[in-house]
Amino acid sequence: MPERCFRMRTSWIIILLAILLPGCSRESDTRIVDFTRTIPVARPGDPGHELPALRVAVAAMISPKETFVYYRQLLDYLAQRMDREVQLVQRKTYGEINELIGEGQIDVAFICSGPYASGREKYGFELLATPEIQGSHFYRAYLIVNQDSSFQSLEDLRGRVFAFTDPDSHTGKLVPTSWLAEVQERPETFLSNTIHTYSHDNSILAVARGLVDGAAVDSLVWEYFQRNNPTWTSQTRIIKQSEPYGIPPVVASGSLDPKLKEQVSRLLLSMHQDTEGFRILQELMIDRFLPPRQEWYDGIRQLEQRFFLPG
Repeated sequence: MPERCFRMRTSWIIILLAILLPGCSRESDTRIVDFTRTIPVARPGDPGHELPALRVAVAAMISPKETFVYYRQLLDYLAQRMDREVQLVQRKTYGEINELIGEGQIDVAFICSGPYASGREKYGFELLATPEIQGSHFYRAYLIVNQDSSFQSLEDLRGRVFAFTDPDSHTGKLVPTSWLAEVQERPETFLSNTIHTYSHDNSILAVARGLVDGAAVDSLVWEYFQRNNPTWTSQTRIIKQSEPYGIPPVVASGSLDPKLKEQVSRLLLSMHQDTEGFRILQELMIDRFLPPRQEWYDGIRQLEQRFFLPG
């Protein structure tokens, strides 16, 4: 393809992504994607009765709208059982969530495994629980391409356009970068262009619509949509999988009251034994929450030490 035509094609891709994928354009993120305020989760009862708040964050593994739908029932469950108002906090990047936890402005968070493994000491994360899904507390990175494309391997994506999720994402950035490093390549030299979509469902959408040639996504997100709403996942193919890594955990701020930490942990770990809790977990494709172990995340730490990604 002549260089001029290639540049024109790349420019059109970027324009389309800015229009169609909230989360790729910083300007549109400010208006559409990035929630800068907490969102109280509705709780039945006396509207005049003020309840103490628990601030819960969800890292942007899926887009804001999907995140609210995905987690609302679980947060309602915590609010009812704890007799507290639960405020959902969302931010565009994993880094923003990490900073807020470290500053004590967030009490509990569902975070990505990568930021947990790399930021545990810096931000004071304290493990509360880890989901078990389909009998496992591990997950993988999926390398996906469009269903109708001819791509069969990572090498086939040389000179193509690729979607990463968050700069700090384990499955969406570190793993595919490590795959390239294993063959002495870097994203900036192997690929013609890269973008950040800031959520795994946006990356799936970009591949399905042919806006990018490939993407690395969280297997849990891909499998969830494949089961519940396969409109876009059915238009993608998985051509490579990573080794298993510890599933994204639930953590608490180091400044949260120990009694509250214990209460949240106890509620999560016993949800599968409660009729309503079990129903909510089934809808989320979670078997149960497990007491977490640090060693489940050792593989991620080792990968980061071998292929450190600068900020």
